[in-house]
Amino acid sequence: MAKKIETIGVLTSGGDAPGMNAAIRAVVRKGLSHGLKVKGIQQGYKGLLNEEIIDFDARSVSDTISKGGTILYTARCSEFRTPQGQDLGAQICRKHGIDGLVVVGGDGSFAGAQQLAARGINTIGIPGTIDLDIACTDYTIGFDTAVNTAMDAIDKVRDTSTSHERCSIIEVMGRNAGYIALWCGIANGAEDILLPERYDYDEQVLINNIIQNRKRGKKHHIIINAEGIGHSTSMARRIEAATGVETRATILGHMQRGGSPTCRDRVYGSVMGAYAADLLAEGQSNRVVAFRDGKYVDLDIDEALAMQKDLPEYVVRVAKAMSL
Repeated sequence: MAKKIETIGVLTSGGDAPGMNAAIRAVVRKGLSHGLKVKGIQQGYKGLLNEEIIDFDARSVSDTISKGGTILYTARCSEFRTPQGQDLGAQICRKHGIDGLVVVGGDGSFAGAQQLAARGINTIGIPGTIDLDIACTDYTIGFDTAVNTAMDAIDKVRDTSTSHERCSIIEVMGRNAGYIALWCGIANGAEDILLPERYDYDEQVLINNIIQNRKRGKKHHIIINAEGIGHSTSMARRIEAATGVETRATILGHMQRGGSPTCRDRVYGSVMGAYAADLLAEGQSNRVVAFRDGKYVDLDIDEALAMQKDLPEYVVRVAKAMSL
């Protein structure tokens, strides 16, 4: 029989992502509609171990859907990666009467949820990361806002790059995944896109492209560089020395994590949060909410963590074709 659930908790873990507040709000209000008590856990798994736990009602999440970041805050927690930390986390959940827990975050956060599920705490994961690097889902909360923020910034850099007839290397986030770089490369009309999944570190190719574009009359050159490759500043110095073209590096950094979430992130976050609360109300555990093939679904966490993900090859080929 499914375990009877009376109280659920929600936490955000790992890097923050726009739309997390929409997910929190949906968990709270859908949970309350099921007659459940809802508690918020601040500072992720670190806050769980420190018992930073607060009671939520419907008003607690009013006027939060438009806010960036996470109202529950987030933190890394090395202690929770140990069996002792995981045992303590399960004990604290029981101490506070938390029967089920919604975890909003990435693969590392899901691994923690998996361990709590193994210790008898019903857990549901929601994919929240700007990196779009969770294999089990076609969409992760925060990606749309982050990529639009980066796109807008790159448009601005292009303006000044054109004015000065420069080469600009613009570094975007994404950890070891190239989704933000790929999307911005297409959306911003970049001449070169450096993707961790594809880049062979042959800078001579970039140098040749810049020289050939100058011969064709191109007045600027935009290179989108993914965080997983990095070293944009030193790359800019080498390219300038080799081409004679003034080259500048711009690292967009954590501005991509902030800002009011887009409509898409608010809606996906809301639906995924509601779905997670429904699963807990049904007594489900060890599940991840995902968006696959145009539908909201749930998968076993073990299955989800075992999946692999790569950039869509046709989209990569389109990006190369558009940069000619």
